[in-house]
Amino acid sequence: MDVLINLFVALHIIGIAALLGGFLFQTKALRTGGARMLPGMLHGAITMLVTGVCLVGLHQADGNEVNNLKIGVKLAVLVVILGLVYVKRDEAKVPSPVMGTVGLLTVLNIFIATLWT
Repeated sequence: MDVLINLFVALHIIGIAALLGGFLFQTKALRTGGARMLPGMLHGAITMLVTGVCLVGLHQADGNEVNNLKIGVKLAVLVVILGLVYVKRDEAKVPSPVMGTVGLLTVLNIFIATLWT
């Protein structure tokens, strides 16, 4: 079971990397107002959602305690990220505050995952 959990953790990190990497790639365009949501950002957010749900299920199936409040907050933040990326995915230019919000919420989700014990 540990190998399966570690596999999903790795996939979850890949999703985070795709989402945050897409945001960081757009920072130069963000300053000029030409930033857009990249397809990899949407795929990364979906990967985070699917693997996160699988991780919760695997941890519960393994008999581990799951902090439901932490998972709920992370899920809420991810749903907002996913909503913003999905709605703005076809626009040629995304407003800087929207793109900044996606980046900020992604970093917030990382901090919640690592610092909330």
